[in-house]
Amino acid sequence: MLAFYINWRTLKQRTAADKTALDQKREADANALQQKTEADSRSEWWRRTQWALDRALDPDEGTKALGLATLEVLARSELARTEELELFDIAWKSVGGDENGDDAETEMDPGQESAFVDDGGKLGENGTTENDSTKEVGP
Repeated sequence: MLAFYINWRTLKQRTAADKTALDQKREADANALQQKTEADSRSEWWRRTQWALDRALDPDEGTKALGLATLEVLARSELARTEELELFDIAWKSVGGDENGDDAETEMDPGQESAFVDDGGKLGENGTTENDSTKEVGP
């Protein structure tokens, strides 16, 4: 009877230890997955940022406007860090976002949403302004 009790206690302790180890492994795996997901998201965000920066430096005004508008959207992402936003400010000023010599950031009313970078007027239902137009490119 004593041997049975000792074996039963040993099995109970091992089971508890195995359960604790399994719970710790699950928690570590969940943390690792969360870190990998965040790293993948940041990597994709940076890839999009590089694309937008390339477009913002293009000599064509339409392409430049697209790049700057994309940078503006990317800057609002929760993935953007402070130092990257500072780089955006530098890039914005270097590509002509500060045309009047004023600071690129303007004062807005608290409830007002920011407009697109190249917005010359109010946006319509489909996100276009009355000044939007298309141009055809030759072969």
